[in-house]
Amino acid sequence: MPFIQRLKEEFSFIKGNYAVLVVSWILLDFASEIPAVYYALYVLKLGATETIVGIIGLSQFLALASLQFPGGYIADKFGRKWIICTMTFGVALSYLFYALAPSWHFILIGAVLMAIFNSTYQPALMAMIADSLPPEKRGMGFGIVTLIGSASTTPGPVVASLLYSAFGLEYGMRVAYTIVVALFLAAAILRTFRLKETIKTAEKPSFKDLWRSYPTAVRETLGVWRKVPKSLFYLVWSVIIVQFGVSAVMLFFSVYAVNDLLIDGALWGILNIAAPITTIIFAIPIGKIVDKVNRKIPTLLAYGLFVFAMWFFVNGNVLLVLISLILVGAGEVMMNTGLSALMADLTPKMERGKVNAFMNFASFLFMALGNFVGGFLYEHVSHQLPFYIAIALVIPSFILTLILVKEPEKREE
Repeated sequence: MPFIQRLKEEFSFIKGNYAVLVVSWILLDFASEIPAVYYALYVLKLGATETIVGIIGLSQFLALASLQFPGGYIADKFGRKWIICTMTFGVALSYLFYALAPSWHFILIGAVLMAIFNSTYQPALMAMIADSLPPEKRGMGFGIVTLIGSASTTPGPVVASLLYSAFGLEYGMRVAYTIVVALFLAAAILRTFRLKETIKTAEKPSFKDLWRSYPTAVRETLGVWRKVPKSLFYLVWSVIIVQFGVSAVMLFFSVYAVNDLLIDGALWGILNIAAPITTIIFAIPIGKIVDKVNRKIPTLLAYGLFVFAMWFFVNGNVLLVLISLILVGAGEVMMNTGLSALMADLTPKMERGKVNAFMNFASFLFMALGNFVGGFLYEHVSHQLPFYIAIALVIPSFILTLILVKEPEKREE
């Protein structure tokens, strides 16, 4: 078979909703990565302390958790498209608070608003991706999502570094967040005009129904675990444990690198390219391994890579930090590809919104706690302690996944 023809068949699933979501993700990921490089330093510049940075993270994740149940219920009952499109517009406008903030209090308001809009549509988004991929191509499909996201985010740290060098920390970040608003609006418009609903029996939504549905949504989301395999339950909790540890340090990578390891601020932006470039290199090969060999092994390997990455970073210099970020990139693509494909395999189509909602709800609660604990420990106890906590929590997650998570004999459609 000619190479071009084989290539077309290999990637023939990239069409319709999946293609639209990939293109819009390019815009969103590129935009998000620009201010992410210096986020904590920016909030500190606006008058916050490390504990306040953690409290902002706590508030954001609690807001993210608050609407996960109705978000998942709505995705399965009223359909995916309308909620994805509407809430993407809301997320875009909430970033204006970041761009115009005179103090850290406005970052808090923007973070909560952004989280509320984001949390409402995330279950629908993940459900639509799973709906749009054939079972035998899920590893490749989620691998390409990771690849495209990383390819689009690779220039982000470079842009951030250039803005930092040209305008300084504060004004460079204001320009960065203005870019975020513009590109998020572009993605929202694209999704509105090009996505097609995947739930044929979806009811016509109304905002009155959304609020009335909350108790039902909670009840049905919690009840979904009677309808899905035990392996899915253990898989979800293994991820949540790791996310708690990661959330304790995620806000302080830039602060620790610049203030403790004394890495130049502009150089820190350039170093951040390492993770997405590594992800680009590994995305397609890992996706093929996940489809043809095993879903679980890449997830287990990712846990191991995260341990080494954290250790190198906290005890690092420029070279060790670079190695750490490379390991993070490799671990992320393994985790995202293997985990996403395995979750889709284990979850019935009409339950995906609710399963994603529960996972997000529990994850965000633990990440909220992790942000607060990490910020408090970082300011008042030790700058290194949150990193060592993150390392320790990988162990129970690894054991849970290794022993209790089984791949299904027949994958869900």
